[in-house]
Amino acid sequence: MRFTRAGALTAALLLATSLGLAGCSSDDSTDAGIVTTNITEPQNPLLPASNNDNSGSRIVDRLFAGLKYYDANGVAHNDMAQSIETTDRKNYKITIKPDWTFTDGTPVTAKSFVDAWNYGALSTNAQLQGYVFSSVVGYDEVAAEKPAAQTMSGLKVVDDRTFTVALKSPSIDFELALAFTPFYPLPEAAFKDMKAFGENPIGNGPYKFARTGAWEHNVKVDLVPNPDYKGARPAKNKGLRMVMYQSFDTAYADLIAGNLDTLDTIPDSALASYKQDLGDRAITKPTAQNQHISSQTNIPHFAGAEGVLRRKALSLAINREQICENIFHGTRIPSRDFTAITLPGFDGNLPGSEVLKYNPDEAKKLWAQADAISPWSGRYEIAYNSDGGHQAWIEAVANSIKNTLGIEAIGAPYPTFKDVRSAITARTIGKAFRYGWQGDYPTMLQFLTAQYYTGAGTNNVDYSNPEFDKLIDAALAAPTLEESYKFVAQAQTLLFKDMPDIPVLDYIATAGLGEKVKKAELAWNGQFDFENIEK
Repeated sequence: MRFTRAGALTAALLLATSLGLAGCSSDDSTDAGIVTTNITEPQNPLLPASNNDNSGSRIVDRLFAGLKYYDANGVAHNDMAQSIETTDRKNYKITIKPDWTFTDGTPVTAKSFVDAWNYGALSTNAQLQGYVFSSVVGYDEVAAEKPAAQTMSGLKVVDDRTFTVALKSPSIDFELALAFTPFYPLPEAAFKDMKAFGENPIGNGPYKFARTGAWEHNVKVDLVPNPDYKGARPAKNKGLRMVMYQSFDTAYADLIAGNLDTLDTIPDSALASYKQDLGDRAITKPTAQNQHISSQTNIPHFAGAEGVLRRKALSLAINREQICENIFHGTRIPSRDFTAITLPGFDGNLPGSEVLKYNPDEAKKLWAQADAISPWSGRYEIAYNSDGGHQAWIEAVANSIKNTLGIEAIGAPYPTFKDVRSAITARTIGKAFRYGWQGDYPTMLQFLTAQYYTGAGTNNVDYSNPEFDKLIDAALAAPTLEESYKFVAQAQTLLFKDMPDIPVLDYIATAGLGEKVKKAELAWNGQFDFENIEK
């Protein structure tokens, strides 16, 4: 999962960093091939199974190599895997390629994967992405609040290059998922001091930290190519400098000034002019990203039947078409389901999806039904991170709700992405909030399992419906993609009935390149294909 989107930097640090970048771009020839790109302060240490935000995961994905990797179009290819064998999509024999090492010189072995996966799944390690191992036999024992085992019985090391995986049931998604961040291996050094390791990771991927302490919190992260990387995505540049910005407006100014090489999000203020500003350096591409508004059920009026009615009413009160046109100039489109329009099997006309269309009369009707259960009190606040370029559309959503339902509705800014995510994770946010989802791998099941399956670490609202879980399980066990899509459609129809949160917008990504960039491509999920950026 990758929650989007943030940036964090004080004005003073931002000015110093921008000046520093200008200097290194123009004066320091040794840095001429280093790509400067925007990022935000990660919420968590840089551990594969600990990162569920856009920024932390994009760093980890550069530092580590897994069994597979995704190209810019979302197609999976073998990376460390020499072979992945199965006859039933339930029992797998995985063989890794020989002679791979971590950047500390130690070998990458089958045990490196098995140990990392077990660490990620064990509940006492509190890894946010541990849920991805839930299909493995023995997961329930290690993921329990009081673990009955320390390792999953479905993982077995055969020899240095071979291990086996036993799943609880067949999975149509498992092999594709193996390029996802939590499935990376870890070196033995990580287990000696995981906290220290999260500050200075030792990976096996196309990049490595430029130095100890290369993660300068709230300022930047410096990565350089890993000369020992043996995979299929070697760095075609001299390194990455990931700079943390307070706003996309400031990042865009640096892009125009030549101090930034890639920017993955054009700010709202420039959407009407960025194509003219950048010419052929402007990028527009539909991507697997969305924006939702959620409410945790521990706040008044949003539990039980009342909560369902209120979320449906709020959804019907949002004029998505107007917001997409007036604020985003057509670079966003109204959501039509709980996933993303670019994903295989997408169906924009599912039963119940009419709740995502602007309908003031129906919105008022459902709101009144909710009032009959418990009269509305207070105001409707939508939390968002100020550093992510969300103010305009959140205020537009709030105004649409206010004008339709006649209640007080406002945006509630938090300084940084990390601030708002921490409150959501701790279940202390106490108000509605916006969140964005960026695909981890290109299937609808990934979106649905991560956000709505019972117990998933990225299930923001603790939604739990055994019928939904059974439909997702059936979709995973389906013999063909077509059959799987049918179960996915049924699962989403149930989501429209329960309305655990409110899909609002899907992305047509807008990005930009600096004048010194020769080649760069925006990937399927809205991030740049960093390894293949050329200057």
